[in-house]
Amino acid sequence: MKFLGIIPARYASTRFPAKPLAMLGGKTVIQRVYEQVAGVLDDAYVATDDERIEAAVKAFGGKVVMTSVHHKSGTDRCYEACTKIGGDFDVVVNIQGDEPFIQPSQLDAVKACFDDATTQIATLVKPFTADEPFAVLENAVSYTHLRAHETRHDLVCRLLLEKKK
Repeated sequence: MKFLGIIPARYASTRFPAKPLAMLGGKTVIQRVYEQVAGVLDDAYVATDDERIEAAVKAFGGKVVMTSVHHKSGTDRCYEACTKIGGDFDVVVNIQGDEPFIQPSQLDAVKACFDDATTQIATLVKPFTADEPFAVLENAVSYTHLRAHETRHDLVCRLLLEKKK
């Protein structure tokens, strides 16, 4: 199977404007995300509507595709990017542009879900119980379990590619 990673990134966040270009340990957040993804998936692109992000991605040698400013979600941005990129991909993985600590093992876990031909969509989750405090959910790199879904519409995966055909 061929996996395409798309990293939606926008500049105009209301809570943290310019977050993709924020510096983290000498690199931009978007560069850190891209570098974590690029070595694990068959191809990876940043999808953005902002020329500053586009320039930053090109400056570190990443692949980028410009998308509309009118998208209401990162998933919408991923869909447009996928249609522009084309290619013969079996699965599209939507990686949040503000996840610089995503681990290759997490991406490998998502990929492994698609070893089962009935899997149409997969997402990383961290199980917890109602008895646990919310603090157990605060570690962004502690997603250790995976749950496969059949019908979720808010993430991009194989369904997106079926639409494209």
